[in-house]
Amino acid sequence: MGAAAQRAAAARPVLMHHHGADAGAALPALVLALAAATYLSLVRRSRARNPARGWSPWRTASFGAGLVLLAVAFLPPVATWARADFRGHMVQHLIVGMYAPVALVLGAPATLLLRALPVHQGRRLSALLHSRPLRALAHPLTALLLSTVSLVPLYFTPLFTVLTAHPAGHWLLHAHFLVAGTLFAHVIAGPDPHPGRPGTRTRLVYLGCAIAVHAVVSQLLYGGFWTRVDAPADQVRGAAEVMYYGGDLAELLLAVALLTTARTRARRSAAAASA
Repeated sequence: MGAAAQRAAAARPVLMHHHGADAGAALPALVLALAAATYLSLVRRSRARNPARGWSPWRTASFGAGLVLLAVAFLPPVATWARADFRGHMVQHLIVGMYAPVALVLGAPATLLLRALPVHQGRRLSALLHSRPLRALAHPLTALLLSTVSLVPLYFTPLFTVLTAHPAGHWLLHAHFLVAGTLFAHVIAGPDPHPGRPGTRTRLVYLGCAIAVHAVVSQLLYGGFWTRVDAPADQVRGAAEVMYYGGDLAELLLAVALLTTARTRARRSAAAASA
């Protein structure tokens, strides 16, 4: 989108529709409350099955923080702002697709579920997690494409306008951000078991690629180059700044999580070898 098109866009009202959203806040609140109750129930079952092993309160706190972040994103005032302003959408995007996934993943929900389940069910779940389709889905390249490279067709084709024109499209977009972001955070820094997870240096390379893609996309949005977002130019520029600086912070947190979990695994491996 050139300068003339930007001026024309600035004169138009935002076309992201307000879908009576405050009334729709009950559903995400209910789902998040159910997720919290399920996690706490699994913690109790895990501690009951193995009291000596227990469960780290830091894991519980991290998962809870992820749910709180999702509540902030999906409930007013952020949800209302996101439907009326592209800058609000970008804030919501970062929370749902980058910040909340890191916290949720560090809660190690798969490990908790494996500990809480009976042995035969745990073996079935483990076999599923090691199946070929899930191994392909959890490959770092797949996670990178879904979480980061997918921003290119979203913001540089009419896809964003098509999706945000309907309530179902909004929720589909949210689901994509959350699932793809959680998958990428799990591949890069997750404490849960991951068959075929590459070494720390390789994962840092993939994280560097994600940082580069986010930087390029945000700069193109800020300059209005090839952008297909139906929003005023000042909102697009503001959203680009949110993506650039907010994305950098989220990826820095992910890098810290990566180094922390890698160090913890190395320490445990050394302890097991010396035992």
